[in-house]
Amino acid sequence: MSSRSRLTGKGRWVVKIGSSLLTNDGAGLDHDAIENWVAQIAELTRKGIEVVLVSSGSVAEGMTQLGWSERPSEISKLQAAAAVGQMGLVQAYESSFKSHQIKTAQVLLTHDDLSNRKRYLNARSTLRTLIELGVVAVVNENDTVVTSEIQFGDNDTLGALVANAVEADVLLLLTDQHGLYSADPRSNPDAELISEGRAEDERFIAMAGDGGRLGRGGMATKVRAARLAARSGAVTLIASGREENVLLRVSSGENIGTLLTPERGRQAARKHWIAGHLQAHGRLFLDEGAVRALVSGGKSLLPAGVRNIEGEFSRGEMVELIAPDGALIGRGLVNYSAVETMQIMGHASQDIESLIGHISESELVHRDNLALV
Repeated sequence: MSSRSRLTGKGRWVVKIGSSLLTNDGAGLDHDAIENWVAQIAELTRKGIEVVLVSSGSVAEGMTQLGWSERPSEISKLQAAAAVGQMGLVQAYESSFKSHQIKTAQVLLTHDDLSNRKRYLNARSTLRTLIELGVVAVVNENDTVVTSEIQFGDNDTLGALVANAVEADVLLLLTDQHGLYSADPRSNPDAELISEGRAEDERFIAMAGDGGRLGRGGMATKVRAARLAARSGAVTLIASGREENVLLRVSSGENIGTLLTPERGRQAARKHWIAGHLQAHGRLFLDEGAVRALVSGGKSLLPAGVRNIEGEFSRGEMVELIAPDGALIGRGLVNYSAVETMQIMGHASQDIESLIGHISESELVHRDNLALV
């Protein structure tokens, strides 16, 4: 199977559109371009592709409305521009998607929302529920309340983190360049477009350039975003948003832009991340039946199979899974806190709600969030 074939057929995409595209290099929102991208996204959804849209543009649109030609450095002015620009941005998307009978939702996030585990899980649940409902989420950084300490720095990073959260197959970064070049094509006529490579290739950061006057991102942030997206096994495509029908042509497997692929498949990459890149916050001691279900059956861990716990962990944190003989058999992301796990362990999944008053998941650790050792 070729790497480009991963862009065809059904799947889940996170599509990020940059400020320079949305505002026609600072001339105000390009409504014709927005309607064109929305029409393509509508066609993708008809083909069975689930789309989450990460959109820049609120600050740039606010700057236009306020008559500013240069991006301000003061946080308060950025917040004001974002507040003004977000109104026009959301209206443009809502109107365009409505003409295709597609419902939309606005999701504003800060870095703190995705670094705080509880808030991350809430954001992930919201995004996944919107996807299940057939609603296109329009995600942007919450520039109105962002501070210099918690800002993402660019929406490429935000797009990658959203791709991780929703376990996307593809992160598609639309920019004003045709892709990643071996050198800056604006100053080097011998620069060559890189068609494909590994997201983890160290050479690509050196090849990437800086952002423009409107946005904070540049090609370097897109390469870093590809590395982040690879953490959950997503491929990243960097392509020009000004290419005619770029989204539809990409979905047909056409060789457009730069495709950066992870070293591992989606599940393998995610399990590698769980196994080696998260700190354990507690331990679950399992009975023999649970060990067999996990090791031989490839099943999820249910509350009934847990005999005891150790540590103080919260929902979404990583815990170690311990067999009756004391051997470590795996690691996984737990769906309930230590206090809740104590209450539901040894019980059937259908008893969870009556025991703790609510149910998040029927599994204590889902098999997709579990890595055996």
